[in-house]
Amino acid sequence: MQQFCRARFAVGGSIALLALLGCASTARTPEQRAADTDVKARVEAALNADPRIYARHVDVNVNRGVVHLGGFVWSDSEMRFAKADAAAVPGVRGVADQIELMRGGMSGGASR
Repeated sequence: MQQFCRARFAVGGSIALLALLGCASTARTPEQRAADTDVKARVEAALNADPRIYARHVDVNVNRGVVHLGGFVWSDSEMRFAKADAAAVPGVRGVADQIELMRGGMSGGASR
């Protein structure tokens, strides 16, 4: 019985260790950070150049080529345009959308 408990503990500990190691991420290299900074600047430029989007409230972060869009926009179409603009930038590997939709636009006509 004692051997069974030790074996179960060893297996459980090994699984926990593997899970922990599997979830750990490695630090980005200086080259990856530079590439992410470049992609971020190009995505921000693309958003600001699109007259269909009021991009002042859209936040852009990039990690290993994946663009994370945050902040808020005023309409569904602005949200779609922002995601499409970001995805079209060379070097973007994916777009994670965390943009909030604020109905009513800048006038604040709709209840929140």
